[in-house]
Amino acid sequence: MNDISISFSKPEGNSAISIVHVSGFIDTTTSSELEKGIKQLLREQRFDIIIDLADVDYVSSAGWGIFISEIKKIRENGGDLKLASMVGDVYEVFELLEFQTILESYDNVEEAVASFGNIPEKEKETTGSTKII
Repeated sequence: MNDISISFSKPEGNSAISIVHVSGFIDTTTSSELEKGIKQLLREQRFDIIIDLADVDYVSSAGWGIFISEIKKIRENGGDLKLASMVGDVYEVFELLEFQTILESYDNVEEAVASFGNIPEKEKETTGSTKII
């Protein structure tokens, strides 16, 4: 049986960003756990999300579907979902499916964090800044 482990953190210097650390396999039996985690972030009004895939060896169509299905709601709320640290086999499927036209990917979490800019949480709420798709 394939397992999945999910944890959450915030980068130092930008607490508006949520990092979802995933390890294991994201397939039909485990994807619902990841989906619950992302939906919880959205309920908490956290729309700047990075999925750290450094310890994920496989993502099925069910896993990819979660990222794609949530991206519209995230962007409508001025946020974005970005992928980081994909291993070679996972990145090959990402490219094969041409998801790079929908989702941004980065070599590591630090680059993904930097791509959001450094807008403190309070400033972001008052300026209403949005991201362009």
